[in-house]
Amino acid sequence: MQITGIHQMARIVRHNDESVREGYIRNGGKEVKLFTSALKAFQCNNRIVMAQRKYLDDFLRGRIIGRLECGRTQLEVSEELGIGQNVISRLWQRFQDDGNVSRCYSTGRPRVTTPNEDRYLAVTAKRNRRSTASDLSRQLSSATGTTVSRQTVYRRLGHIGLYARRPVRCVPLTATHCRLRLAWSREHALWTPQQWSCVMFSDESRFSLQSDSRRTFIWRAPGTRYHQENTI
Repeated sequence: MQITGIHQMARIVRHNDESVREGYIRNGGKEVKLFTSALKAFQCNNRIVMAQRKYLDDFLRGRIIGRLECGRTQLEVSEELGIGQNVISRLWQRFQDDGNVSRCYSTGRPRVTTPNEDRYLAVTAKRNRRSTASDLSRQLSSATGTTVSRQTVYRRLGHIGLYARRPVRCVPLTATHCRLRLAWSREHALWTPQQWSCVMFSDESRFSLQSDSRRTFIWRAPGTRYHQENTI
């Protein structure tokens, strides 16, 4: 046992599972009384260690039950193993009720939508790719009576590979357009950098001053950006 200051956390090392009296520590086989400030620091550190423990494996649960069956009090086991007394109390009560201390695994929160409702969202999104998540939520509510949030719609469609993406804007080209563009590219294929330096290239950037960008999004799968149904 070593205490470097009255405000330092004290650490106690027990030998052969022997307990010491409250307010004492074991140092070289002897019980040494702690000062009031050091005792408070040790108790505070003990509570911090208890708060940091979040999971008890089956081996540690067995150690707890074994000590309690040997006549140790819950407070003694709590201080010895650095586990909250309320955790030990619940574990002991459960052991007395059904004789089992293994951790029970639950399936978690039940899903809001059924598989049929998930398929309904997918079919509706594919039929009307420009519909928003709020629109799909309202359509599902009116068709099945199930109310879901926008985030749920995003998750359900994401599970089948549909994501909200900006569509590709392209101008339909006629045969005349293709012929003229090919002729222009062939005409300028051998231009030098000095000739291109006289040409000004411009681009457009969009800036939105509102929270709603008013952009149009479509539901599409990865790798289908340039499919005809995903272009406008």
